[in-house]
Amino acid sequence: MKKKLPIMRRCISCRETYDRNQLFRIIKHHNLGVLFNQGNGRSAYICKTEKCFRDPKIKKKLQKALKISINPNFYEIFEMEIQNYK
Repeated sequence: MKKKLPIMRRCISCRETYDRNQLFRIIKHHNLGVLFNQGNGRSAYICKTEKCFRDPKIKKKLQKALKISINPNFYEIFEMEIQNYK
């Protein structure tokens, strides 16, 4: 029986590769806008280290990765989700 390999994704902040379960997923859904850890569409991943999600350039990196202008309210929601994780 074949052993399943973990699905690897790259953090947009530190550019290191991690297992998909160790990352936050931010999705651009074509109808619903920007979502956090749910849905289908273009995705960007951020690792769960404080250094990466506190990066001052993360807003620009997210906009570039998702190819969309992100509403400033999303960053408040993102901060609350991070606090729930801890």
